[in-house]
Amino acid sequence: MKELILIFISAVLVNNFVLSRFLGICPFFGVSKKLDTAIGMSLAVTFVMTIAGIITWILQYAVLNPLHLEYLQTIVFILVIASLVQFVEMVIEKTSPALYKSLGIFLPLITTNCAILGAAILNIQFKFNFLEMLVFTVGSSIGFGLALVLFAGIRERIELSNIPYFFRGVPIAFITAGILALAFLGFSGLVKI
Repeated sequence: MKELILIFISAVLVNNFVLSRFLGICPFFGVSKKLDTAIGMSLAVTFVMTIAGIITWILQYAVLNPLHLEYLQTIVFILVIASLVQFVEMVIEKTSPALYKSLGIFLPLITTNCAILGAAILNIQFKFNFLEMLVFTVGSSIGFGLALVLFAGIRERIELSNIPYFFRGVPIAFITAGILALAFLGFSGLVKI
């Protein structure tokens, strides 16, 4: 049980995919202008990352390893992620057209979100059992969502602030992301995985 808690804390805070591993930067900057959009993207990524982690783990140990097809790992994982993203895109379009419109191009780009593929590959590289893989994947997706929502909240407040002209827009977003990454760096050493 202690091991699972450490894996979870590590995935959410210490080895955060966005702020420590620098994976998933595209949606981190692209969808973080509004808090509502960031929450929607976080939920979509959480769903896709978790289900993709489960399916890819099963495929790796039930199909690829027994048939010695490990070299197809990346292609198979990308196909699984692309299929899940198409499914999520159809569901969001039907259930919440406003969220679908606000996510825009970033929703289909979840397919190329390297954080999702990174989580699937790290599950195999770390040789997690099924329960450890599940905790790591859920923790990683929560960490991604936490970073995205925190950053969106800060960016909304920055929009209302009086910022010098040359720092407006992307420059202040990069500076803010750097400060947020430094804040998460404070968690390093808390858990070693």
